[in-house]
Amino acid sequence: SSVSLSQAVGYSCVPDVKDEDGLVALALNKMGDEADVRSQQQQLVETMHKVLGGNPTLSVEGVRALPDDQTEMIIYLVERSPNGTSKRVPASTLYSYMEQLNVKSALQQLGVIMAVSRTALTPAQLKQLLQNPPAGVDPIIWEQAKVDNPDPEKLIPVPMVGFKELLRRLKIQDQMTKQHQTRVDIISNDISELQRNQATTAAKITQYKRKLMDLSHRVLQVLIKQEVQRKSGYAIQLDEEHLRVQLETIQSELNAPTQFKGRLNELMSQIRMQNHFGAVHSEERYRVDADLLREIKQHLKHQQQGLCHLISVIKDDLDDIKTIEDGLHDSVHGRSSKLS
Repeated sequence: SSVSLSQAVGYSCVPDVKDEDGLVALALNKMGDEADVRSQQQQLVETMHKVLGGNPTLSVEGVRALPDDQTEMIIYLVERSPNGTSKRVPASTLYSYMEQLNVKSALQQLGVIMAVSRTALTPAQLKQLLQNPPAGVDPIIWEQAKVDNPDPEKLIPVPMVGFKELLRRLKIQDQMTKQHQTRVDIISNDISELQRNQATTAAKITQYKRKLMDLSHRVLQVLIKQEVQRKSGYAIQLDEEHLRVQLETIQSELNAPTQFKGRLNELMSQIRMQNHFGAVHSEERYRVDADLLREIKQHLKHQQQGLCHLISVIKDDLDDIKTIEDGLHDSVHGRSSKLS
């Protein structure tokens, strides 16, 4: 905002509602907070309906709290024609009717201190508003405010003359900040609730998938028994033979050392070792599971048998080499005796 000693210029959103929407904002005084107005809304609407003539239907668009214990209520009138169609009373027509002396006095008795027509500005009205500085505002400040407008398409400068008006503007902004924070808290709670529901739903989906798999296995077992009984006494057909070959191929692939079964056994061994070694790691004591110990003993036994077989083969080879050496030695001596 551009600020001088007793003048300031802020920015407000340009209304985007049409005159045909028929929205008029009423500022209510001495009505308590927003919750109190909502509780008295029906009674207030009925009374205002009588004040405004009783023929059109009065409806409330929204209610929000304002500073200084004031409340804003946005209303519109719906007028029904004899042929059954209905349309909203234009905001300018409704506002002009409320500004009549007798109607305005009746509304003031209901606590209405101000009425504002919520209509968008025409290009001509917006141009005139920007070209002519408001009363009490320095033209230099007004021109600088137009230059400093962060979004000329959506915002218009609003004069604030005197510290009282500046304080009112500050209270309105503080009130809107509180309302936004309340809405953010509500959205945050909704997000947390949705996250909890999503986690619960994901857990239920996993549970149902597991249950579906179990039921599928049970159904498959029933189908197998039923098929065995149905084909009892019949010779094996060609497609059944092909299926048997495919199943044997899959079984051999699963039982291969580098395939799934071997990996599963390796993972199971690692898990058992981690469970039993990790539990006593802090105490620096080690304990081997009985099954794992049996596997280790079996492996060492196989290693020992392999070593014994290897030693036996080496001994046999050494005996053969010695026999060859003895034979070569005897043949050499025999040739020497013949030569002599």
